[in-house]
Amino acid sequence: MKYIRQFAVILGFTCAGEILHYLIPLPIPGSVYGLVLLFAFLAFGWLKLEDVRETGQFLIEIMPLMFIPAAAGLVASWGHMKAMLVPACVITVVSTIVVMVTAGKVTDACIRKSEKGEKTHAGRSDS
Repeated sequence: MKYIRQFAVILGFTCAGEILHYLIPLPIPGSVYGLVLLFAFLAFGWLKLEDVRETGQFLIEIMPLMFIPAAAGLVASWGHMKAMLVPACVITVVSTIVVMVTAGKVTDACIRKSEKGEKTHAGRSDS
């Protein structure tokens, strides 16, 4: 019964996201609205993590299964995609490198800022 309740909570946020998708004229999928709502409720403490933890972990574990239909669709449309294979691969490689470099630089900046704050804080406590 606990898992059904947890799934119902997650499904409720998904449904609320779909309703927001129809009400707000932005090109954002309803699932993203639902995730943002769920995150906000968790962040503000209006929903406890224990209320969705087990079902959320289960859904994350089976997520790779959700890519099977998309992969089958790609195989079925191979004739149309052959012409785009090289550009798609180049775009994928370049965008992956850009994302990795950007994430690394942001992480380095955050670590440096954190270490700088710790040194400043430590210097004040010694005085």
